[in-house]
Amino acid sequence: MSELLEQFLVESRELVQAAADDLLALESAPGDPARLDGAFRAVHTLKGSVALFDLAPMGAALHAGEDLLDALRRGAVAPDRAAMDALLALLGASEAWLDAFAADGRLPDAAAADGRALEAALRARLPGNAPAQPAPLPAASPDWLPALLEREAAAIAPARAEGRTLAALRYVPSPDCFFLGDDPIAIIRALPAPVALHLAQREPWPADGPDPFTCNLVIEAVFAASEAELRQGLRLVADQVALAPVPAPAAPPAPSSSSRGLRVDAARVDALVDLAEELVVARNGLAHLVARVGEENPALARALAESEAGIGRLAERMHRAALGLRLVPLGRAFARLPRLARETAGGLGKEIALSVAGEAVEADRAVVDGLFDPLLHLLRNAIDHGIEPPEVREAAGKPRAGRIALSAAREDGWIAVTLSDDGRGMDPARLRAAAKARGVADDAAIDAMDDAAALDLVFRPGFSTAGTVTAISGRGVGMDAARAAVDSLGGRVAIRSAPGEGTTIRLLLPAGAAVTGVLTVRAGGELYGIPVDAVAETARLPASAILPLGAGEAFVLRGRTLPLLRLAGLLGLKPAPRGGTARLLVTGGAERAALEVEGFGGRLDVLLRPPQGLLRGLPGLAGTALLGDGSALLVLDLPDLLARGGAA
Repeated sequence: MSELLEQFLVESRELVQAAADDLLALESAPGDPARLDGAFRAVHTLKGSVALFDLAPMGAALHAGEDLLDALRRGAVAPDRAAMDALLALLGASEAWLDAFAADGRLPDAAAADGRALEAALRARLPGNAPAQPAPLPAASPDWLPALLEREAAAIAPARAEGRTLAALRYVPSPDCFFLGDDPIAIIRALPAPVALHLAQREPWPADGPDPFTCNLVIEAVFAASEAELRQGLRLVADQVALAPVPAPAAPPAPSSSSRGLRVDAARVDALVDLAEELVVARNGLAHLVARVGEENPALARALAESEAGIGRLAERMHRAALGLRLVPLGRAFARLPRLARETAGGLGKEIALSVAGEAVEADRAVVDGLFDPLLHLLRNAIDHGIEPPEVREAAGKPRAGRIALSAAREDGWIAVTLSDDGRGMDPARLRAAAKARGVADDAAIDAMDDAAALDLVFRPGFSTAGTVTAISGRGVGMDAARAAVDSLGGRVAIRSAPGEGTTIRLLLPAGAAVTGVLTVRAGGELYGIPVDAVAETARLPASAILPLGAGEAFVLRGRTLPLLRLAGLLGLKPAPRGGTARLLVTGGAERAALEVEGFGGRLDVLLRPPQGLLRGLPGLAGTALLGDGSALLVLDLPDLLARGGAA
C-alpha cells in the first residue's frame, strides 16, 4: 500500500502541473483543442486516481472540474478568465490537499467545506448555472479492480485512448435472485456502453452438477459511462454491486518500445554517487603512491602511471554517470511559478507577462529542490513592489502588463539563474535613507556606500522601504530569506537596479559535486587549488620586471601591461619574501590580470564539492577537495577573488 501511495502522490502532482500548464497556455491561445484535451485528460486521470483513496472532497471537486472542462471542449462554455480562475483554484487546492495527505495521511479538517465551495464555483460556470449531481463517494481501493483491468486491458485500451470516462462494477447476485424476479444478465445488458465483461463462478460447482435454481455467478464489467449512469440501472440490486471509477493511464504510451523508465529510490542513487566519489578519491591516493615509487624505480613508476591513468579515466566516467542520476532539470523548480505569479498578480490587480527560459538546464536534485522557495520570494516581491499598477505604467509610457523574465544557463561549472523585471526599480538614495532611519549602520558608513552596496541592503533581515508591509512581500521582507536559502545551497546572490528601469537579480548556484582539473599553488605557506579553466597561462619573471603602478604593481607580458596582485594578500595571509623570481598565474578572459604565487604544484583531477558548513558563503571559495594523502584542499574561485580585490 505504501508503494501504491508513493506512486499516487508522484503521478498526481505531475498531473496537477500538467493541467496547470495547459490552462495557462489557454490564456494566450483560447480554445486550443490540444490544450483543452490535455487539461481534461489530466483532471480526468487525477479524479480516477483519487477514487482509490479516502479523498472524497477532492474527488467531488475534481469531478466538477472535469465537467467544466468537458463543457469547454464542447464549446458550451467560453474559456474566459472566470473559468480559468475557477479551474486554477481547483488545481491549487488539489496541490495543497496532496501535500497534506502526504504529510498526515488525511485531508485537512476544512477540506470538506473547501471542496464544496470549489465544486459550487465550478458548477456555476456550467451552462444554465444548473448544478449537476455531486460526484459519488469513491470506493476504498477495491482489490478486484486491478485484476479486472489487467485481464481486460486489450478491450479497454481503445476507450482509454479516446479519453472516455470509464467505470467498473462487480456484481455478485444473490443465490436466490431468480425467485426475486432478477435476471443478472439482463440487468447487465441494459446498462449503457459496455466495454468489457468477465463471468466467473462464486462457489465451486457441486460434484453432481449445477443447481438450475441457484445463481452462482460473479459478474465483473467495464462501461464507458459514469458511475451515476450505472447506478441508475442497478438501483434494484444496489446492495449486490460495487462500483469503481477506472483510472486513466498516467501518461501516453512510450513512443518507442526501447524507451524505458525506472523509478529508483533517491537513497540508492545517493549511495551509488558516494561510492563513485570514494573511487575518485582512492584514485588520487594511487597517484600519490606512483609519485613516491618514481623516486626509487622509475620504470615501475611509468607502468603504474599508465594503469593509474586508465583507472582514473574509468573512475571519472563512472562518477559522471552516477552523478547524472541525481541531475534533474530546473523546470522542476520553475514549473509552478507561472501559476503562482498569475494568482499573485490577480490578487494585486496587476497585469504581468512572465517568460521562462532554460528549464532544460540540469543541476543536482538538492539544488533544484531548494531553489523553488527563494525564487518564489523573489517573484512575489517583483510583482508586489517592482511592477507598477497598469494605469501607472501607461502614464509612464510602458505596456500595461509588467514584463518579468526568468532564465537559467550554465556558466563555468555554475548554474546562473536570472530574474528581471521592467518595473519601477530601486533608488539607492532612498535605500540609504531607509537604512539610516532603521539604524542599520552609522550615518557615515551609510553615506560611504556605493550604489551596489546600497542595493545590497535589501537583503538585510527585516529591511524594507515599503510604507506598509503586505502579506505577499516587502522588497526586503522575504529577500533576506531568499539570500539565506541560496547561501545554504552554496550559491551567491547579486542585484542590479535603476529607478524606472527595473531590477535584475542573479543567483549563481553550484551544479553539484564534479570532477574538476585544478592547478595546485602555494600562498602564505599553504597549498590551494585553482581551476585549470580559470588559468590562461603560467609564467616566471625576474622580480625586477615588476614595477609599481599607482597603489599597486604591474608588469609587461608580450607588449601588454597586466595588473599584478599577490594571492597571499588577497587571502589575508602574510606573503613570503619575493626573492629573485616571481611565479605568476595569468587569468583568461578580456580583463586579464596576474596573480603572484609562492610556488607551483601539479595538475590534479579532484572531486570538487560545494562549500559546506562554516565554509558556506565564504567569498572567493569555489569548493573543497580531498587529496590522495587524506588532506583537504581549498579550491579558489579566481574571478570572484579578483573582483573583490582582497575582500576575501
